[in-house]
Amino acid sequence: MVKDKMNLQELDKKYYLPTFKRFPITLVKGEGSKVWDDKGNEYIDALAGIAVNSLGHKHPAVVNAIKEQADKLIHISNFYLNEPQALLAEKLAKLSGLDKVFFGNSGAEAVEGAIKLARKYSHTKREGGDIISFTGCFHGRTLATIAMGKKKMQEGFEPMPGGFKQSEFNNLENVKATADDNTAAIIVEPIQGEGGIIPAEPEFLKGLREFCDEKDIVLIFDEIQCGIGRTGYIFAKDFYGVQPDILTSAKALGGGVPISAILCNNKIASAINPGDHGTTFGGNPLATAAALATLNEIEKENFLEKVKEKGKWFVEEIKKRDPKRVGMKEIRGMGLMLGIVFEFETKTLVQNMMELGVLANATAENVLRIVPPLTISKEELQKVIDVIFKAAEVIKKNA
Repeated sequence: MVKDKMNLQELDKKYYLPTFKRFPITLVKGEGSKVWDDKGNEYIDALAGIAVNSLGHKHPAVVNAIKEQADKLIHISNFYLNEPQALLAEKLAKLSGLDKVFFGNSGAEAVEGAIKLARKYSHTKREGGDIISFTGCFHGRTLATIAMGKKKMQEGFEPMPGGFKQSEFNNLENVKATADDNTAAIIVEPIQGEGGIIPAEPEFLKGLREFCDEKDIVLIFDEIQCGIGRTGYIFAKDFYGVQPDILTSAKALGGGVPISAILCNNKIASAINPGDHGTTFGGNPLATAAALATLNEIEKENFLEKVKEKGKWFVEEIKKRDPKRVGMKEIRGMGLMLGIVFEFETKTLVQNMMELGVLANATAENVLRIVPPLTISKEELQKVIDVIFKAAEVIKKNA
C-alpha cells in the first residue's frame, strides 16, 4: 500500500485534480499538536486541518470511539436509527438551546441544507426566497455557497444560482436597506474565518436578531469554523448572547472525522416534512460516535476556560515583543481563533514558518491565521510565537 516516498508528490500531480496549491511536504503521522512528514521532520500544527483537529492528533478518546464503533457498525441507511446519532442529536440540542438537528458530511452541505430549511419556512409566509450574506463571507465552494461569497470565487462557474444578495458586514443599516419583502433569510458568520478572522460587533448581531424578529426573516449563524469550542465557548453565539433560528456546524465537530450538523428551532422545523431533505452518509454511526467523544472532551471542566486563557496569553505575549518591528498591524479574533494582520502578504511568511517547523495559513492576503488544536500547550504556543517573529524578520530584512 505504501508507495515509494519519492514518488508520492509526483503521483499527486499526475492523478489529483489541481485544486490545491499544496506545500511540498507529505504528512504521515500526528500526535497532540505535532505532525511529522515522510522525511521525519517535526512540525507544530497551528492550523489543525483548518480548525478541524480541535483535540489534536491521535486523541485517545476519539481514536477509541472510532475503533469501538467500527467494530460494531460503520454505516446504515437513515431509514433506520443508530444509537450514537440519537445521542449526538440530543447533546447538540441541549448544548445549543435549539430544538432539532440534521446531520451531513461537510460545512458547505450544512449551509446548503440551512438555505433549504430557511426557504421552506419562508414560503409558508411569503413567495420570495432571497438570502442575504455579507461582504468578506465564506460559506463553502458549492454553487449556492459561492453565489453568496466573493465574486472572484464565482469566475468561470456562471451562471450563478439566483436568489442571493450581499450586504456590508457589521453595518445594520445597510442590511435593512438590502432586505425587502422577498427576503427569506440572513446568513452570517459570528467571526468571519476566510475573510480574515473578523469578529462581528455585538450590537450588529443583536440588531440582526431584532430586525429578523420584526420582519419574520430567518437568522442563520454559520459556526462551521468558529464553533465547537474554538472561541472558548461551545458556540460563538454564546459569547454574543444571540440565538439564531438555524446554526450550521462542521469542521471540529467530529474531531477529524467528516461530519456536519444543521441545528434549528421548532419554528423552522415545523415547516419540514419527510422527503424535504436527506443524506446517504450524514449521521452515520462512525462519524457520530467520533463527534460524541469530541464533545465529551470539550465539555470537561475548565476545558473552555483554558482555551480562553491560552488565546489571551498568546495575544499578550506577542504584544510584549514589539510586533510592529516585524510588520504586524493588528491581532483579531477570540479564544484560539486568531488572525494576525501584517503590512505585507502572508503567503511567504507561511512558507518561512513551515521551514522553521510550524504549520499555519495565510488568508485574506495579509492575515496569518492561527487555529491550533485547542489542547495545544503554552510551550508549543511559545514556539509558534518565536517562529512567527523569526519568519517575519526575514521578510522585513529582505524587503
